[in-house]
Amino acid sequence: DRTAQQRYDEHGRVDRVIDPENGATYYVYVLPWVLHGHTEAALRAQAGRLLDAPAAHRDPAAVGRALATGRAPMRHRAVLLGGTGPELRAGLAALAKGDSAPTLVSGAAADLDGAVFVFPGQGSQWAGMARGLLDASPAFAASVDACADALAPHVDWSLHQVLREEPGAPSLDRVDVVQPALFAVLVSLAEVWRAHGVTPAAVIGHSQGEIAAARVAGALSLPDAARVVALRSRALTRLAGGGGMVSVALPRDEAHELLTRWGDALSLAVVNGPGSVVVAGVPGALDELLAECERRDVRARRVPVDYASHSPAVAAIRDELLADLAGVTPRPARVPIHSTVSGQLLAGPELDAAYWYRNLRHTVDFEGATRRALAAGHRVFVEVSPHPVLTMAVEETLADADATGTLVLGTLRRGEGGPDRMLRSLAEGFVRGLPVDFSPALAGGSDERVALPTYAFQRRRYWPEPEAETVSLVPAPGDAGRDAAFWRAVEAGDVPALGGLLAAAAGEPAPAPA
Repeated sequence: DRTAQQRYDEHGRVDRVIDPENGATYYVYVLPWVLHGHTEAALRAQAGRLLDAPAAHRDPAAVGRALATGRAPMRHRAVLLGGTGPELRAGLAALAKGDSAPTLVSGAAADLDGAVFVFPGQGSQWAGMARGLLDASPAFAASVDACADALAPHVDWSLHQVLREEPGAPSLDRVDVVQPALFAVLVSLAEVWRAHGVTPAAVIGHSQGEIAAARVAGALSLPDAARVVALRSRALTRLAGGGGMVSVALPRDEAHELLTRWGDALSLAVVNGPGSVVVAGVPGALDELLAECERRDVRARRVPVDYASHSPAVAAIRDELLADLAGVTPRPARVPIHSTVSGQLLAGPELDAAYWYRNLRHTVDFEGATRRALAAGHRVFVEVSPHPVLTMAVEETLADADATGTLVLGTLRRGEGGPDRMLRSLAEGFVRGLPVDFSPALAGGSDERVALPTYAFQRRRYWPEPEAETVSLVPAPGDAGRDAAFWRAVEAGDVPALGGLLAAAAGEPAPAPA
């Protein structure tokens, strides 16, 4: 029985295990190796140089730090992701050959002008979401700790126990649990992006996601944001069992026309994109809507909730919400907030109790907010969530607007809630041009300095080539008289006569006699 040696990073986390028999190092979390070049050929050549160099066999974290800090990023980029030297070298070999590999992310960077952080409402959650980051990311863990403290006065359960799925923790099926827990995850994932150098140029929040957006933009303090999400979700429990929601694949105008037959029983709750809406209302009318959509061959499905957000039903909890949130004191936002409620750019102070009631009662115009962000010059949209539920809607809106040079990213994925997926999302942004700082992912390992191979210059000759200019010195074939005169002048050494013949052949006047 052999016992592996554990090594700890500066945050007290086990970050690597060393095999006592062969000394091999196995990192608990994946590490990034960043390479780049002015051309794709240079990038591949650089990978080949590193693969053949002694540096490729040094401590993987030390190699990663040297790669991440050695040179300014160039246009053609690649990120290798692995926990061991052999994994990373296998990715290097694939890159050098121009092949793909599971550990390789590559692309050509563009000049990107900052990202819009997009925060979804309920629907991106899953049991165990982001649990892997609690142990792997100090930025995420610190933010969750702060959120837990801010939520504690308003809830009777532990945020940490819910996220870790500990025995006795309440289920995410409860709206007054899932919405505060999801808020904490959204806000904390934003901190991970920030810790890696990606900060929001603007924010968009979808339904309850607007609370996280307001917090990340600085328009709400953390205690106020926690109060809004906890008491808003608690009020929603009063509506449980009285309604529902259905997603319908129709444009806004067609959905409006379809819903007229049901009057106030059904409402247009959400406009996600040019061909996607959500309808809220009473259960019987929703059943009829589903049947009508099936008859028309329109895709429709139930949203797994038993209340009707963004509909007249919310009026029943209006007074409760206004009273519970009366003490909320919004402040100026640090970055623009594209409201999905008012259709306006919010400065921050508008986010009072009345606004949060409208946020729950009115239609969520996510498509409109996306178009306004695009019109403001933004081309990068990052969905900050445990699973992407809005990226497709963003892409459809951008395509409908004929937008070019855009980038839409997610963060985590269902079943992939740890640092591996987080780093891959960061890498996907980096190779397209986002200014990602990989140093937080390279904090462990040894302190050794690694000498990297020099840049693989693609040498090309740039000396100007003179243009060839041909002048016939011999009279054209067939001109027998001139031909004979030419050779007589050559044999006789008659320079003036020879000069005259050559000038005539070139179409120039004969030289004057000396």
